[in-house]
Amino acid sequence: MLWAFLPIAVLVTITPGAGTANVIRSALRGGWRSGVLTIAGNSLGVVAWGLLSVLGVSALIAASEVAFLVLKVTGACVLVWLGVQSLRHAGRPLDAVAPRSGHRPFADGLITSAANPKLAIFFVALFPQFVGDRGSVLPTTLLMVALVVALDFVWYTTLAVLVSRARAAYSGSRLSRRVERLTGVVLIALGARVALEQR
Repeated sequence: MLWAFLPIAVLVTITPGAGTANVIRSALRGGWRSGVLTIAGNSLGVVAWGLLSVLGVSALIAASEVAFLVLKVTGACVLVWLGVQSLRHAGRPLDAVAPRSGHRPFADGLITSAANPKLAIFFVALFPQFVGDRGSVLPTTLLMVALVVALDFVWYTTLAVLVSRARAAYSGSRLSRRVERLTGVVLIALGARVALEQR
């Protein structure tokens, strides 16, 4: 069943979303290392949601109007806040932006992932279709989570490296500022979408 899950995992990974925008934002501001730290935080959030799905917590959140609303509003606020930060820094040269400590990009990735209501729905709606007998629920779920994390790491790291190289080539240019502004607008738009979407 894991092989049947692979193309879906690839599609989910490469589909642009909050994770993509956040990695690009971090790589623009701090280079590929900041991007990788953001990826690590995002991956930890994915692992947490996977484990919570095994315990049934994801299902409870997906089923509860109040829990889903709280998670949705939190996720939307996080994305809007990250977008506003990008817009604030877009007009400043990269060397004028205060260096980001290692925990900050990691925390941004973790919070964005942990506050993403779509991950709760993803694990509840999709994962059970690829789990066999009840005795294999935990190992199968862990394998699928590991696959998602591995694909995320490869895809997002590639993006981070490419963005970092472009950052070095166009540092301080109008193009660089426009890209960061665009990233900020995308994050705010994603936040608005999260706030308005229904289950």
